[in-house]
This record gives sequence, structure tokens and C-alpha cells, in this order.
Amino acid sequence: MTMLNRIQRGVGAAAFAAALAIAAWSPAVQAETLRVGKAGAEAFSFVPADIGQRTGIFKKHGLDLTISAFGGDAKVQQAMAADGIDVGLGSGPGMAFIAKGAPVKGVAAMADQPLIFALVVRNDGSVKSGNDLKGRKVGVSGVGSVTNWIITEISRQQGWGVEGIPRVGLGNDANRIAALKTKSIDAAIVNITVATRYVKTGEGKVLLTFGDLVKDFHIHVIFATNKAIAQKPQAVRGFLAGWFETIKFMRANKAKTVEIAKQVMHTDDAATSAIYDAVIPMFNEDGHFKPKALAALARSYVALKTLPKEPDMKTLYDEAFLPKR
Repeated sequence: MTMLNRIQRGVGAAAFAAALAIAAWSPAVQAETLRVGKAGAEAFSFVPADIGQRTGIFKKHGLDLTISAFGGDAKVQQAMAADGIDVGLGSGPGMAFIAKGAPVKGVAAMADQPLIFALVVRNDGSVKSGNDLKGRKVGVSGVGSVTNWIITEISRQQGWGVEGIPRVGLGNDANRIAALKTKSIDAAIVNITVATRYVKTGEGKVLLTFGDLVKDFHIHVIFATNKAIAQKPQAVRGFLAGWFETIKFMRANKAKTVEIAKQVMHTDDAATSAIYDAVIPMFNEDGHFKPKALAALARSYVALKTLPKEPDMKTLYDEAFLPKR
């Protein structure tokens, strides 16, 4: 070996050693923090955020989620408008806020049929069937909410008109159950987790579920703020990729899903398993908005009197951040 070769080999070895040293001392790439808000603390609809975080799925996509829960869709929209969160997990009817100027966009249709809700009544026999609901006060989360729309739709389908069942906006599920117990209202529409817990106390019963109410609908939508879309586009894209990967994980791993979900929802194994079976079919697998569902949403805004006329739905959402089909 010539002197030149020995020098070249020595230089190469030194460079390699230096590269290893740099790699060893370089700090790990930090996951980007994304602030996520849920419209309900205990609803199974929003559990995928917790499951994806706890199983490391979002971390694979470079994200660390900070998850907050709010008492209804309107409060999620308020938090996004105030730059308190980057991504909101809310309802399809919540897209009407965008038409009113909310600085957000719908970025994915996350669930379709309203399988997550149930109508509960007291066990005192005051309301025996759906036919008894005319003129009875029903607790909903608020004006413009999906719970409000569902009761409006029941009234319309019964031929009572959109005002045939009076709705009372009461905020979160706990408030609605409390009002039902004190007889301030006659029934309450709540998420199925709360309904299951209420029935278990022996004080009430489930009167109606809504799986067959509307076939073409987007019960839940994922929103991102305009600021997050502009400043954190990769984070928004990564969240959606992680979300839909989590949905696939949940479908394939019921036991693990139930294990995590029961901790989030504060339910037992049996109740969580039943909720899983009832609700898992509603989740959208790719997040793309469907024309018939969008048309139903547009009609709901007018029915709820949240908008004077049907908006151009194409201005309310952006599918650019969804995973490729």
C-alpha cells in the first residue's frame, strides 16, 4: 500500500468516525405538537384520537397530540376561532359555521350515519314511544348542533313540522341527563356512552336510536383552522393519515380498542364492547365527502335555521390533505 493510499484510508476512517459522533450527539427529531379538540369528552366518535396517540400511530406520522374536550360543537368552533386548537373533531352541521365566516375548513368526513346517539327518557312512563314526543321538550347540545338536527328530522318525518318537538339547548351530555332527572325536560339525546350509563342506573331507558334515520349524511367532520392549513400543512396531512390508519387498526383490533376506549369513556368491558359493535360501522374509511351526504347537510342548515339558504358546499371543505386513494 502506498503512502497516498494509507493517507486516503486514514482520512476516510476519520470522516466515518466523525459522522458517527455527530449522529450520536445530534438531538432526535422532535415530533410536531398538534392541538386537537373533541366536541365531547366521552363519545366513542372521538376515541380514535386517543387510540392513535396511545398506540404510537400519530407518532409514526411525526405528531404528538395535545387533546382537549369541549361541551359541544359550538365550543369546538369557538376554540378554533380563538386559535386555541389546530384541529377540531366536530359534526357535519358544524360546517355551517364556515359559511358564517369561521376561519376553518372541513378537511375530512370522518363518520356517516348517526350511530353514536340515542334518545333517552325516564323510567316513569311519561314517554312510552316515539309517538309521545310531539310537544315534549327534548334536551340537545345547542342551536345548530347535530343533536338539534336529529330531533328536528324526527319531527319532520313524523309529519309534525320542524318545530313539532321543542328542543332545549343544554350544553354537554351531563347537563342534559341532569335536566331529565329533574323533569325540566321529557327526553334527551345523548351519545351512546352516556345513554348506556344512564340506563345502567335503572333510572331511564333508551327510547330511540338513529341508525336508520338518514342513510346519506356526514354525522362527523374533521376541521382544521385556516392558520394550521397555512402554517402546518404537513401536520394536518399527517393527522389525517394517522386518523385513518387508526380507524383500520380499530376495525382489526377490537380487544385493544375496547381496552383504551373504556379508559377514555369511563365504561366497563361489556358496555364498551357493545358500543364498539354499534358504532364502528359509522366511521368513514378514506375521509372523502359524498355528494348526497353534502346535499343532506345543506338542507339541514336551512331546517335548523342556522343559514337562510343552502350554501355552496364546495366552499366549506378541502380534500387536499387526505391520504391518496
